[in-house]
Amino acid sequence: MRPNRREAEQAITTILKYIGENTEREGVIETPKRVIKAWDEMLDGYNTDIEDLFKVFEDGAEGVDQMVIVKDIQVQSFCEHHMIPFFGVAHVAYIPNKKIVGLSKLARVVKAYSHRLQVQERLTNQIADAIEKHLNPIGVAVQIEAQHLCMCYRGVRDPHATTVTTALRGLFKLDGKAREEFFFNIRTGRWIK
Repeated sequence: MRPNRREAEQAITTILKYIGENTEREGVIETPKRVIKAWDEMLDGYNTDIEDLFKVFEDGAEGVDQMVIVKDIQVQSFCEHHMIPFFGVAHVAYIPNKKIVGLSKLARVVKAYSHRLQVQERLTNQIADAIEKHLNPIGVAVQIEAQHLCMCYRGVRDPHATTVTTALRGLFKLDGKAREEFFFNIRTGRWIK
């Protein structure tokens, strides 16, 4: 059973006491409420119905048989092992199969799954699997590049390490040329500002 807000705030107060903080100090009195409010926002992916994100269109998909790519979608998530943030970008591509989806929906799928406690490997696969399930495309490719604060500021303490994960489905997995085109496109062709 999910605890209520007051119980969640009390848990944060207990953690503050555990680390040695004075929970009666002016700057910290409201911290439990602020933490729970922030978690409600940052971990709202548990409340998203993924299927609702996939409004598809056949109109506009006529003759579209090349990949559609949305690059540099912001990823903000929390490592499920330490509850410490990781962040970066996702590149998402699919090859339509007689239907397309609004481009913002791809970013919303990334957000919905990343706004949960995660490991990057699962996150990458969940995004690819959802697109494959709801669009039935010829192929899906997802790559995430992220920095994990659990590696940067604890443990190995390497602030420059970046983790890259990839999930390939359909033609992207079977055809080396399609895969090569995806990787080429996500590395080049950025807008010049």
